[in-house]
Amino acid sequence: MNNQQTYYETMYILRPDIAEDEVTNHIDKYNKLLEEFGGTILDSQMRGKRRLAYQITKHREGIYVQLSHQGDGQHIFKIEKAMRLSEDVIRYMTVKQEGPLPTPRPSNKSTSQSENNDNPNAKVESKEKQPVASADTSTPSEDNAETKENAQS
Repeated sequence: MNNQQTYYETMYILRPDIAEDEVTNHIDKYNKLLEEFGGTILDSQMRGKRRLAYQITKHREGIYVQLSHQGDGQHIFKIEKAMRLSEDVIRYMTVKQEGPLPTPRPSNKSTSQSENNDNPNAKVESKEKQPVASADTSTPSEDNAETKENAQS
């Protein structure tokens, strides 16, 4: 375990109807709490508003936040208790990770947009390399019948 270290990732979902400045307040609040409880923040990212897989407390969407941190493990219970007591957090989960530590990414959306503008072929290349699955499940005999019907009309 020379090159790999243990760290934790906490993903929490905020209500979708709160304001953007409140979202940043919540992110700052949980980052400060984590440091107060003895953890070290490796990376904190707001992933944005996304559709939930299923409805949670009458919400179909949520604002996802990912928090990577290190510590002795005792800080996790305390931060999850703070999230449980908050009315704005609708779900949270902490997972223990092993591997290389995550590198902090810039949280500015303008930075990611300028990177995409510098290399417009980056997205095209990645799409071309992905295999395309065909949704056509008809048999050749069905195709022939359909073309004959289309030709007659």
